[in-house]
Amino acid sequence: DKQALLTLVERKTGLVLIGRINQRTASETRDMIIKLLTPFKKMVKSITFDNGMEFNYHHAIEHYLNTTVYFAEPYKSWQRGTNENTNGLIRQFIPKSAAISLVDDEQIKKIQYLLNTRPRKRHKFKSPASFYS
Repeated sequence: DKQALLTLVERKTGLVLIGRINQRTASETRDMIIKLLTPFKKMVKSITFDNGMEFNYHHAIEHYLNTTVYFAEPYKSWQRGTNENTNGLIRQFIPKSAAISLVDDEQIKKIQYLLNTRPRKRHKFKSPASFYS
């Protein structure tokens, strides 16, 4: 399955944005990141990526969103711990073995909604979405 889910997680609130990409190419990844973050453009201070080739167009993302891009060091997934943890939460709904092409867009939206309305202990049981209401 060439399709993948792109997940972005706001560090302080834990707000999750999920988008489907048809192929893990730098151009598709760039376009999806810009699409997901454009509504939050004025709030995006920085983005941290892993070192995948799909993030090769990071300069275009920096320019369009007027932000700074950082890269985690190789093999140090804890530098992106919030995102890695969120991917684990998504796996509760979509197992790693599942073909993303078989997951419809409504299901992806529902997962995003459920994660964003889930109370978080670190926020005294407020949800990430409550910070954006």
